[in-house]
Amino acid sequence: MRPLPRKLRIPILFYVLIGFCALCPIVFILFWQHTGSLGTPTSLFIAYLFIGLSVKWIPGVLFDRLPSVSEQKQFLGGTRGILKNFSPLKSSDYLNFIEQEVKDEIKEPDGVMYNAGGETGRNSSFENTVGFGLSNEDMISSSRKGVGAQVQDHNATSSQTGVMVQKRCSGIRPVLDENIRYMEDQVLTARAYLHFAQPTGNSHIAKELRLRIKDIERVLSQAKSDSDLHRSALQKMKAMESTLYKAKKAYPDCSAFASKLRATSLAKEAQVRAEKKQVSYLIQLVARTFPKGLHCLSMRLTTEYFALTAEKRELPNRQKFQKNDLYHYSIFSDNILACAVVVNSTISNSLEPDKIVIHVVTDPLHFPAMMMWFLMNPPGEAAIQIQHMDEFEWLPSGYNSMFRKGRVNPSCTSPLYHLRFYLPEIFPFLNKVLLLDHDVVVQKDLTGLWSIDMKGKVVGAVQVCNDDISRGLETHVNFSSNECVWAFGMNMVNLQAWRCKRLHLFYDEWLQLAKEKQLCKARSLPLGQLMLYNHTFGLDPEWHLHGLGQDQTIRMVDIEKAAVIHYSGIMKPWFEFSLANYRGYWNKFLKYEHPYLQQCNIHP
Repeated sequence: MRPLPRKLRIPILFYVLIGFCALCPIVFILFWQHTGSLGTPTSLFIAYLFIGLSVKWIPGVLFDRLPSVSEQKQFLGGTRGILKNFSPLKSSDYLNFIEQEVKDEIKEPDGVMYNAGGETGRNSSFENTVGFGLSNEDMISSSRKGVGAQVQDHNATSSQTGVMVQKRCSGIRPVLDENIRYMEDQVLTARAYLHFAQPTGNSHIAKELRLRIKDIERVLSQAKSDSDLHRSALQKMKAMESTLYKAKKAYPDCSAFASKLRATSLAKEAQVRAEKKQVSYLIQLVARTFPKGLHCLSMRLTTEYFALTAEKRELPNRQKFQKNDLYHYSIFSDNILACAVVVNSTISNSLEPDKIVIHVVTDPLHFPAMMMWFLMNPPGEAAIQIQHMDEFEWLPSGYNSMFRKGRVNPSCTSPLYHLRFYLPEIFPFLNKVLLLDHDVVVQKDLTGLWSIDMKGKVVGAVQVCNDDISRGLETHVNFSSNECVWAFGMNMVNLQAWRCKRLHLFYDEWLQLAKEKQLCKARSLPLGQLMLYNHTFGLDPEWHLHGLGQDQTIRMVDIEKAAVIHYSGIMKPWFEFSLANYRGYWNKFLKYEHPYLQQCNIHP
């Protein structure tokens, strides 16, 4: 608590003198009545003279002392009341003030203005204010999110800048650690003066402000609460008050101050927009690269594969590959770890793992490594088949050449993304297959999908409405943003219905048109929506939850309920910049103690 002994003595002395002035005439009158000399002219003159001097001279001397008592606190005396009676706006409200002022002159909110003399009054103009409704006195008690915070950190955004708005409030409880917060506000205000002061201004004030800032910051680094403050800290706080009062007198140009604040705010907003664009570009650039650890793993597995004899290169349970009474899954990928997680999670959560057959389709480059991984890590009772695109002789001529490297989106660079539209040709002996993306994790048994009646539809999928997927189609095709689409990631495909509707002809026609235009303008996502429009059966949303590669607001309850979670987006779980909250669901199905993973420095 800050001691105020002198401030308490003044009103006591005042009342004592007033009482003395009132009692003196009464004493004289009683005395003269007792002596019987009241009526003499000389006695009356002396009594009236004494009364007049007592009433006029003594209060005058008393009031002349008042300015000297409050002189040191003329600038900062009312800031505590301001701090308690004013609350900061949200950052969004602050930006709204800026936008409104550009269009038309805004009117400062009504409130109580505390000036140096302690008088209060309504204020509705920019007179004696700094910035947007921020008075010089108010700046002392602005919070860390206030104007001073913006000056203190040049990398902070203007949306983090708050403004102290004057308004009445009553019955507020005292703020804990009041002195600590008060000194923090002093530092912010001092930095504001230093930042916005003219270079040719008062150098002595600037040096003094820097010295006071160092003193206060040293105190704040050693104290966490008011109980930790020593008497010297309170003395430094008073010294800062005096220096800030001098700074106020030295820099009285409020309009220039406001202009600089506004210019800084706009500059910071432009800087934030530029930084966001750069971050977005860099993240997409990293997403298109192949992690060093995965490249190391692929090279080691490829070397081991070619060291095997032809007899040891065969996967077990080959007799199950074409049996329709089993549960067939299909994955298109060139990522070994991603396929390993999908296979492990599918089998470990299945009620009948011996009836599972997983078909992995990859490119010729990663085929040896993919084979070697599952030869070293067989899927137990389940069967797994590895195929590569060169085995499909029925593919159109020049299929691979249409997918040129160097495109912006990975879905344009790999033929694997478009090979899913040849599912009936890839699996000619199967009736149904569950298509899984390589960035999913299976959490529950999926065999119930084979018993769902899809009403003759080709694809069973979870529908997505008013989502980024549906909105993104507008940039490629004439597709309404209000239209519901179906989500890739987990799709039950009725191959018999596909063959009957001859949907592959649509893709062949589009592929011929792609020879004349850039293939990437259409991409696989809008093509799939157009090709299978009105041929999709909606599944229960709990079967498939997408967005774990881009949306940080997904509830854990929804993740636990979902049968399949999909890391759709650019923050895939095998990248270091993936969302940490969701990566654990992926890591638990990968054995990081594997010798090859340790040698290639692949860790969770």
